[in-house]
Amino acid sequence: MSEREEIERLLAQVAMGDRGSFDMLYARSSAKLFGIALRVLKDRGEAEDVLQEVYLRIWDKAGQYRVNGLSPMTWLITVARNAAIDRLRRRKVRATEAVEGLEDRLRDPAPGPEAAAVAGSEMRRLSACFDELDPDRATAVRRAYLDGDTYAELATHFDVPLNTMRTWLRRSLLKLKECLAK
Repeated sequence: MSEREEIERLLAQVAMGDRGSFDMLYARSSAKLFGIALRVLKDRGEAEDVLQEVYLRIWDKAGQYRVNGLSPMTWLITVARNAAIDRLRRRKVRATEAVEGLEDRLRDPAPGPEAAAVAGSEMRRLSACFDELDPDRATAVRRAYLDGDTYAELATHFDVPLNTMRTWLRRSLLKLKECLAK
C-alpha cells in the first residue's frame, strides 16, 4: 500500500472515530504539519499550539476529506497552513488592539492618581519601544494608528510602494508587541 493510500485509509478511519488510526495519522504527518506552521508563524510555541488546533480540526473534519485523486497530504497541509494563517491574523489584530487600547487609556480626560501613574509608566514604556524603531517606521505607525492616515497616504508621504508601507507597519507592530511584552 502506498503512503497516499495509507493516509487516505487513516483519514477514513479517523472520520469514523478510530483513535488508533488518529494516532497513526499523527505519527505519519505531524512533523510535516509542524514545519508548515513553524514556517508561517516563525515561533515554535505558537506553531506547537497551532499543531494541536490542526489535529482537533482533522479529528472533527476528517469526514470532509474526499478521495479525488489528489494527495491527502495536500488536504492536511492546507488545514495546517490555514490554521497558522488564522493564528497570524489573530496575532496582528491583538497587537493592533493593544496599541489602540493603550491610546484610549492614555487619552482618558480625568484619570485618578493610580491611573495617571500607570498611564505615565505605560507611556514611557511605549515611548521607549517607539525609540527602538527606525524613525520613519515610528512616524508611520503613529500616523497610521494614532492620526488615522491610510496606508496609501503614508506610502505617498514616504515615497514607497503601498505593499512596502504595509510591511513597514506590520513589522513595526510586531516589534512594538515584542518590546511591550518584555
